[in-house]
Amino acid sequence: MTNVTGTDMRDPNMTDPDMRDPNVTDTGLRDTAVADRAERPEQVGDRPDRTPDHTLAAVWHGCDRIALETVPVPSLGPGEVLVRVRLATVCGSDRHTVTGRRVQPCPSVLGHETVGEIVAFGEGGAHAVDGRELRLGARIIWSVTLPCGHCDRCTAGNTAKCRTVRKAGHEAWDSPWGLSGGYARHVLLPAGMPIAVVEDALPDALAAPAACATATVMAVTERATPMAGKRVVVVGAGMLGLTAVAAAASAGAASVTAVDPDAERRDLARKFGATEVEPAVPDTEPFDVLLEFSGSSTALQAGLRTLDVQGIAVLAGAVLPDAPVAVAPEAVVRGHLSMVGVHNYEPRHLTAALDFLARTRDRYPWQDLVADPVPLEEIGSLLLTPPGTKPRYSVAPR
Repeated sequence: MTNVTGTDMRDPNMTDPDMRDPNVTDTGLRDTAVADRAERPEQVGDRPDRTPDHTLAAVWHGCDRIALETVPVPSLGPGEVLVRVRLATVCGSDRHTVTGRRVQPCPSVLGHETVGEIVAFGEGGAHAVDGRELRLGARIIWSVTLPCGHCDRCTAGNTAKCRTVRKAGHEAWDSPWGLSGGYARHVLLPAGMPIAVVEDALPDALAAPAACATATVMAVTERATPMAGKRVVVVGAGMLGLTAVAAAASAGAASVTAVDPDAERRDLARKFGATEVEPAVPDTEPFDVLLEFSGSSTALQAGLRTLDVQGIAVLAGAVLPDAPVAVAPEAVVRGHLSMVGVHNYEPRHLTAALDFLARTRDRYPWQDLVADPVPLEEIGSLLLTPPGTKPRYSVAPR
């Protein structure tokens, strides 16, 4: 077993937590036996389908305790899919979990921005969200959420808020879906999991964040459409905010203003289509669309004051408690204003994310947003040390 420990040293005032210092090394000690196993090819059991009977997973045991463990791979049931992880990127919500800012079942395997290859199917196989039959060796991403498909919310088309939703990288280790997270060599996808096939031309570093960040932005921009000809302000220029800047620019927005206190992030925003960048929401001009990703009530309050008649605010960053925001009902009524929230996304947004990245792959420097991968053994450092300059860091299990 390899234990990785550390303390929360992240600056709580940073608008986007998905950064770390690239010069910080693994804070834990590697157990020699596990290290040797990690460097050998995966063990293959005696199952008729020749799938591995064990795999390596980074199991979170609470607080800063993350252990690399050799764990059993369950036999596949009907419709289930076993995936070998190629790359997993580190979403800020996982940092929130290990630093105690978000409650999650424990122990568990974290990681929900993952791209991998199919290595085995349960009886009956499986299909992608676009209807195509999945094949062995296909490179895929999958949804954060696994809906039941039968409750009133699911049948109404709001599967993101399924009444019994399960989530990739969020399930307890002793639950029926223990091998749910991407910080492992293999992930088991239950029957009914929304899956999208990644085309050959799209690199892993672009595909992995599509499973959370890019797909979420597709859901956000869908609520804000049409953006053509509109004045758009994007608050927070982390992974989601930069993606939203690119989406607004690609949609033909008349102007796209990116707001972030970090100068490097503002510089990045220009590369992704921002026409203006500001350290705070400007009060010199009105906007038609406000896309909020910082999670800051102060920034949201300032942004709401800038909305023009028939303006819309779409909130996606406020996933943790913060101060209340004052809204003047008269301003909403007289201004015909709208404010909506987006949390998670629908299966269609997975394919929309991949399509968007394919269309803009040569237009924007997406590769600059994801650091080169490190081995799975270093996941503790990525989760527990101060963020660095990249919006996303990644692991590539061997």
